[in-house]
Amino acid sequence: MELKAGSRWRSAVCDTEVVVVKPPGGEVVLECGGEPMLPVGSERPDGATPAAGFDTGTPIGKRFAHEATGLELLATKGGAGTLAVDGVAVPLKDAKPLPASD
Repeated sequence: MELKAGSRWRSAVCDTEVVVVKPPGGEVVLECGGEPMLPVGSERPDGATPAAGFDTGTPIGKRFAHEATGLELLATKGGAGTLAVDGVAVPLKDAKPLPASD
């Protein structure tokens, strides 16, 4: 799976869609709901549902960052599946603190 900046991916098991903001430093498998994600425009298998443990959902408009690989994603469509890289859930990216105003 070649993840390039700007590439769009969709879940095979729910409505989640993401855009790659920063590509990973190496080869990884991007997953959602326990299944590998598909390029946007690909057909999704019928009847697939998120796997147990990967069904906490993906909120729309949030950024996700996988520190070990440098991968950063933006959720463009929310869904029931959890984003993961190589079977490990990807956490929400922390917001940058605003500078103090004196």
